[in-house]
Amino acid sequence: MRTHDLERDGDAAMFDPAAFRLQHEEAELIERARRFGQSALAPRAARHDRDATFPLDNFRDMHAEGLLGICVPIADGGLGASYRTYCLAAAELGRYCGATALSWNMHVCSTLWTGALADELMMTVEERAEHDERRRLHYKRIVGDGAIYSQPFSEGGAAAAGTVAFGTEAKPVEGGFRVSGKKIFASLSGAADYYGVLCTERAVGADPSRRNTLYLAIPANAEGVAVVGDWDPLGMRATVSRTLLLRDVFVPEDEMLMPRGVYFRAATAWPHMFLTLSPTYMGLAQAAYDFTVGYLRGEMAGTPPVKRRMYPTKQIAVAEMRVMLEQTKALWFQAISEARANPTKAQVLRAYAAQYTVMENAHALAAKAIRTCGGQAMLKNLSLERIYRDSRCGSLMLPWTAELCLDRIGRDSLYEAGEKDD
Repeated sequence: MRTHDLERDGDAAMFDPAAFRLQHEEAELIERARRFGQSALAPRAARHDRDATFPLDNFRDMHAEGLLGICVPIADGGLGASYRTYCLAAAELGRYCGATALSWNMHVCSTLWTGALADELMMTVEERAEHDERRRLHYKRIVGDGAIYSQPFSEGGAAAAGTVAFGTEAKPVEGGFRVSGKKIFASLSGAADYYGVLCTERAVGADPSRRNTLYLAIPANAEGVAVVGDWDPLGMRATVSRTLLLRDVFVPEDEMLMPRGVYFRAATAWPHMFLTLSPTYMGLAQAAYDFTVGYLRGEMAGTPPVKRRMYPTKQIAVAEMRVMLEQTKALWFQAISEARANPTKAQVLRAYAAQYTVMENAHALAAKAIRTCGGQAMLKNLSLERIYRDSRCGSLMLPWTAELCLDRIGRDSLYEAGEKDD
């Protein structure tokens, strides 16, 4: 961009520290992520999108920047980010490369869930000691060695929505488990060093139960692990989310990311843990608006310095976009700010509303941006075309799709716990 006025060129912080009352350390870490996104992610985004290649270069630079360990506790060598701080940092990365931000989320959750979220869960003394010892092993890999973790979730059924047990199963054996199953849309497949797999522990003759969900770190090079299929999607192409197959893979017990039963407690007590896909799309919403303003001002790199801002129709469109963006940001910021263990019913409903609003409005803003900027904005040498494609399928992402959010909001608004109709 040709202007150096950060308040005008779309590169100011999405959430102004003073306006949103951010803590000083929090604001500094978010700004660190923003600058990294601008300098490292933005220049590479088009190439990785075009070629559908995983951005390993981004992740190597994240390790050097400390961002692979953003949610690793400070005592374990990480940056110690809170839930909200992580979400705000991820939104800043999403402005510059949606696919990298979304993949990064799949990595970070292995530390956020086992770190800040787990610290608020009730555990026995024995469970806490076991958990602390094992998570240090994973943190050391990430902080020290730059190991990349992923979080394959979906299986093509209802398990990812949290209604039935995962079809991927872990059979207890001496020293660990034998894991078999399939995960689809497995982001970072072929690039991660460890797959944080959610699976159902099932002894011989036992029925599958969500209460028996295990969270295991499976080495990518373990015997029986395979990545199959092509990856040529509409958007989020650089996530490289191919199918992960697990065939009788032996996983040592020390690779448990959470003790037995703790993941189920987390999923029950910490519903906001499933809101962490939304920061990427909050960033894309901001990016669509930023592009529109820069384009109409004649300040967009790769386009002639022609101003189009003087037309009333353009001004009204930008005003409508700004209103939608501010509404989205306000609701989302409130939802991530009140995330905690055992939230109130109103807080959970607000989280669903925030998820729905971000996922729907990100694409609505991108579509409005293309219509407002005109045909040239659809060219692949400009970022808006990629933003539009990346934002399209956010509403379909489990475990909180747009339809599931609406279903739960409507049901839980009308029924209290235990209520039934005669």
